[in-house]
Amino acid sequence: MPLDAAQFPNYAAQFDADAPDDVKGYSPPFLASVLQPGVVQIWSGLIAKTAADWCVLVREPANLPRTQHMESYEGVIETDRWFGPLFTNIRITKTDCPVEFKRDHPMFTIQPIHRAMLSPQVQKSTIKVAAMADMTDDDWAEYRATIVERVGEKRVIGEYATQSRKRRKSDDRAPS
Repeated sequence: MPLDAAQFPNYAAQFDADAPDDVKGYSPPFLASVLQPGVVQIWSGLIAKTAADWCVLVREPANLPRTQHMESYEGVIETDRWFGPLFTNIRITKTDCPVEFKRDHPMFTIQPIHRAMLSPQVQKSTIKVAAMADMTDDDWAEYRATIVERVGEKRVIGEYATQSRKRRKSDDRAPS
């Protein structure tokens, strides 16, 4: 069926009851079509605002299997400068069957990021190795410690995750 926009039942009236007069009639739709065929915009139900210099990255959930019926777009929203409904866009990839959204399976993740991460200086400071032959002795030493020394009997399953959690916990306790 063609989609222009769809509201939650009774939501527009509830929004208008709470909104100032000049904002009535501008409730965010739950679903809306966009210009590209097969792409639907979905409102999370959240209105986002972050502290100065903080944005949000909207992306697919990490470490969960993707559905074969749709794919999510990723994007950074400058929520310190833009205050409004937090949407995500999905592209329907399979149209010959119903697309299901499951209550217990997240559709997207909202991740705060500092504006400094978006700067060209940070992007340029990322070290890139074009070819294996370009790796330095230090690069090989780190690779050795991360991969080679952890293979076989020496490897403790879950060690990286455990060390990461401990490091974050001790960082949280460190005086500022």
